[in-house]
Amino acid sequence: MNSQAKPCVAAVLVTIALGMFGCGRNGGPVSSLLAPSPMNDGAGIVAAAQIDPVFDPATFVAGVNHPYFPLVPGTISTFRSDTDQGVETNPVEVLREHKRILGVEATVVHDQVFLDGVLIEDTLDWYAQDQAGNVWYMGEDSKSYENGVVVSTEGSWEAGVNGAEAGIIMEAQPRVGDRYRQEFAPGVAEDMASVKSLDKDVTVPYGSFAHCIQTMEFSSLAPGDRGYKYYAQGVGLVLEVAPRGGHERSELISVTGP
Repeated sequence: MNSQAKPCVAAVLVTIALGMFGCGRNGGPVSSLLAPSPMNDGAGIVAAAQIDPVFDPATFVAGVNHPYFPLVPGTISTFRSDTDQGVETNPVEVLREHKRILGVEATVVHDQVFLDGVLIEDTLDWYAQDQAGNVWYMGEDSKSYENGVVVSTEGSWEAGVNGAEAGIIMEAQPRVGDRYRQEFAPGVAEDMASVKSLDKDVTVPYGSFAHCIQTMEFSSLAPGDRGYKYYAQGVGLVLEVAPRGGHERSELISVTGP
């Protein structure tokens, strides 16, 4: 999964019971229990019964206005991180266009990564919100570049295609300990998330934010790796930290509005 609108928001991971809430046709939260399956939370494999939300196209609303994951068309959030390869800048723009997926009009977000000014990743992410307030991740079209040439589309997926299913990127009402699937495309995208805190203070070049949501993310496709994201109310993602599989810190440096 790409780092979207990457002040605080957060999400991430696993254990005995993975909690997620969607909504039924009346807009109320409903869930369906799946069979137990092994999952990796970055600390080891544990047996877990995953609780997934019910995806019902009839319950979705226009646009995404979650206070910790607002997607206002025309907004550009830019992130910066210092890596071993150089300086990465990551502009994330909420487009005015939509993509229809499984009967839902998803908001399109354009996410690019530049290494020392050279484009290395170009991704379109798709998000939608249900009546209960959950923000769903509907898929992504991702391209990696070398010398201006597309060399990989690894990680691309779309809900409803080749067995892929939508997941939750931000719960309507996050609670510490909640664990949920963010995306599921077998062998392609299998990110999980768990809520670690609702009260983190974060300072990045764009500003200081209190009461941020912290989430931890992990994937069975990359055992041992995990990352933390921080979301601020009214802004969205402000900080991403990858303590395993790298020591990078991607910080929000600017936000321009429509």
